[in-house]
Amino acid sequence: MTRRTDEHPEMARPEVGAPIFSTWRVGTPERQRAAVEAIAATWERRPWPAEGLLGYHVYAGEDGTTLLHHSQWRSEQDHEAFVKVHRQERVDEIDVVVPGIERVGLDRYRHHRSGVRETGTRAPGCVVIVEIEFEDADAARQRAWVDAVFEALESEPAPHPGGISAHFHLSTDGRKVLNYAEWESADAHRRAMAAPGDGVGSRTPQWERVQTYPGLKRSTVGRYTHALGLAPE
Repeated sequence: MTRRTDEHPEMARPEVGAPIFSTWRVGTPERQRAAVEAIAATWERRPWPAEGLLGYHVYAGEDGTTLLHHSQWRSEQDHEAFVKVHRQERVDEIDVVVPGIERVGLDRYRHHRSGVRETGTRAPGCVVIVEIEFEDADAARQRAWVDAVFEALESEPAPHPGGISAHFHLSTDGRKVLNYAEWESADAHRRAMAAPGDGVGSRTPQWERVQTYPGLKRSTVGRYTHALGLAPE
C-alpha cells in the first residue's frame, strides 16, 4: 500500500538509479494546496504502483504557483513501465479536481556528488533547487562544473551557517545540472543570497569561474517547502 511520510528523501541513496524531477504550474496558492491534496488522495487510494519506485515527493514553490515533483526510481526501465500502465489514470483523476494544470517538463538525472555540513539539523526547513543549463551536451563539462562549485565552496571565507547540504545531479542528456540544496530555512537562504562575501557566491576567483563557466546558458534558483512524501508500506 501507499503511505504518507514527513521525512525528506535521502538524496544520495545508493539504490536510486534514476532520480526524476518535474514541474507543474498550478497558478495560485489555493490551487497549489488543492493539487497536493489531490495527489495524496489519488495515490493513497491505490496500491504502491511499482517495486522499483522507492519514493515520491512533492514540494510547494515559494512563488505560490508551482509544484516540484521528485521521484526516486531504481532504473529508468522501472519508470517507463509505470508510465505505460499507471501514470495516466492518476493524472486524469488529479485533473478532475484541479483542472488546467500546466506540466512544464520532466528531466531524468543521475546523482553525481553531495556535500553535507555537520550542523546537527536533520529536517531542512527549505529546499533550494538550482538548475544549470549548458548550450550543448557535454558530460565531462557537467562533472567539471560541479567540481568547480565544490572548489568555490571550499574557498568561502565565511560560509553562511544556514546551509545543510548540496546534492548535485547530472541530466542524462548531458545539458543540465540540478543542485538539490537543503537549508535550515528560507530566510537563511535569502540572507546568504543577499550578502555576497559572507555566504553563497562570494567574490572569489573560484566563484567567478563557476558563474562564467564556458558554455553556461542559464541558471535558475527556486525555494520550496516539502509538501508531501509518499512511500510504500
